[in-house]
Amino acid sequence: MTIMFNKCLMAGVIPLAIALSSTAFAQESTGKGEVEVLNWWTSGGEAKALGALKDQLADDGIGWQNMPVAGGAGTNAMAVLRSRITSNNPPTAAQVLGYDAQDWADRDALSSLDDVASAGNWDEVFPQPIQHFAKSDGHWIAAPFEIHSTNWVWANKSMMDELGIQQPGSWEEFMASMKKAQDAGHTGLAYGGQPWQDATVFENVVLATGGADFYRRAMIDLDPEALDSDTMIRSFDRFRELLQYKDDNSPGRDWNLATAMVINGDALYQIMGDWAKGEFLNAGLEPEQDFMCFRTPGTQDAVTFNSDLMIMFKNDNDQQQAMQRTMAEIIGSPEFQMTFSQLKGSVPARTDLLADKLDACAQRGYEQAKAAAESDTLMGSMAHGYAAPASVKNAVFDIVSSFVNSDMPSDVAAEQLAMVVQGARS
Repeated sequence: MTIMFNKCLMAGVIPLAIALSSTAFAQESTGKGEVEVLNWWTSGGEAKALGALKDQLADDGIGWQNMPVAGGAGTNAMAVLRSRITSNNPPTAAQVLGYDAQDWADRDALSSLDDVASAGNWDEVFPQPIQHFAKSDGHWIAAPFEIHSTNWVWANKSMMDELGIQQPGSWEEFMASMKKAQDAGHTGLAYGGQPWQDATVFENVVLATGGADFYRRAMIDLDPEALDSDTMIRSFDRFRELLQYKDDNSPGRDWNLATAMVINGDALYQIMGDWAKGEFLNAGLEPEQDFMCFRTPGTQDAVTFNSDLMIMFKNDNDQQQAMQRTMAEIIGSPEFQMTFSQLKGSVPARTDLLADKLDACAQRGYEQAKAAAESDTLMGSMAHGYAAPASVKNAVFDIVSSFVNSDMPSDVAAEQLAMVVQGARS
């Protein structure tokens, strides 16, 4: 058999176009069979991290059939997955984010991982905000890979040194440093103009402007008064201020190409989740020597997160079921959690590990994530499917991207945000 991958995900119509490839992800045939895994890990750092899972499965005699679907945040991948399920041809497993896992659990489409979770003591080692999405009706239905947090700034250290820029501690200092870069002929903010990236940056601004309590009310509780409030208007005002430091070529840019702008010295900063760090590491760069990482100014007391989950689809094949259990055991194991995060740029989802094998950014991020879980400020990312269901998330995307690509006033944006969220919930 050969590898299947998606080739056509364009213009709002996303057909399932699977082509044969003789070069990518050569398939291994083994006596134990093989797993087919749908995912959207296609950048350099992501592919290396995924390779760690493939290699460990191979050590157990299990073959690998990769099904990559390009596109950040998994929007394209979920469209392909729905098509596969509709045609009664589910993959062995799929990478998903929070509410998508719950959606498939509600459809009774997923295998239970309770036996694996019990043996691995998952109830004790994975934080409650992740268990909320990896369990359904008290049963484990997904294996968490990691904790990614979205309120990070990635900075070109050489440019900071050249321009005499210190790590900004406030929003005002953050804006002033980008102006300094822009005045010197550089792009202040590397930006990818795609709806999920617009929303990622916007949720950072909301958290920085209103704090953790306001973020929870607006982005998670979806309180209409918070959504159409003076604080939300100020958030849109700040967002507009931030946007003046992106370049004119940002529309449609993939996130990893924006990361490359910082790596290559074309831009000072990028606001992005810590999967961006995987690109720096893949380029052979060292944190705090070649690049800097710090929480978006104003968000230092909270962590907005997503966590990639692996769900396993029900089937009647005993061999497939055994391979699903093996995959879940590997993903949840301490050794794999550490190896995967070292490659991916994330931190382990397990909270019982030593951080000394992680790089400087990840060590700090791991301790911050654990502290946030204890203080109830480890909060789901709206942009990445951990704050609200897909219908609400997509409605937020629409307003935020409309704001980015127009001269929409901030008060109008806040009013429309409250309206579309209410409509998506009804």
